[in-house]
Amino acid sequence: MLIARSTQEAHLYMDLRVCVCGATRFDRAHRLEGRGGVLASVYEGLCSNCGRPRSFEFTISGDRPVAPPAFGGLEPSRIIDPGEFLWVSDRLSTESGLRLLNTPLAEHRDTRPATVYAIAALEEVAKFLPEDADQIPKGRFTSERGMQMYAQDPTRFTRKEITAALELKRRILADIDRFSPPQG
Repeated sequence: MLIARSTQEAHLYMDLRVCVCGATRFDRAHRLEGRGGVLASVYEGLCSNCGRPRSFEFTISGDRPVAPPAFGGLEPSRIIDPGEFLWVSDRLSTESGLRLLNTPLAEHRDTRPATVYAIAALEEVAKFLPEDADQIPKGRFTSERGMQMYAQDPTRFTRKEITAALELKRRILADIDRFSPPQG
């Protein structure tokens, strides 16, 4: 059974795992079941593209729950690797950046949730850095997507690059809040 640190992490894990047909999402029915003294979160549904059944089972770690958009506490994920988290952060940042460039300042508030999520994903990447290292070890990349991200540019997984990317995304978020305050 997969060990997730939060429901947010479990959902992201499912979103990152594609069906054999290539579709990513499916309508998820959720239930809790007891499994050998452990409470399991079971998600099942049919792929909306091909109709194949999809099923995932998680146990939520005993850590203190985290508020969204965070994925977990201080420890790195056991089910999503740093390359996958960086891929998610990149994708959301690119989409948000394009919207920021093509909308009036007053509408920038609409990109805030995606920007916050991108920051949370990038913060997860940083958790894979050993305290005494300047780069995430290659062995921490366990998914195909994560290994591809690492192979494309290993320097993106250095402490310096991760810190710089976090600072940039946080400045963008601060600008969104400054130039497009909430309405009402």
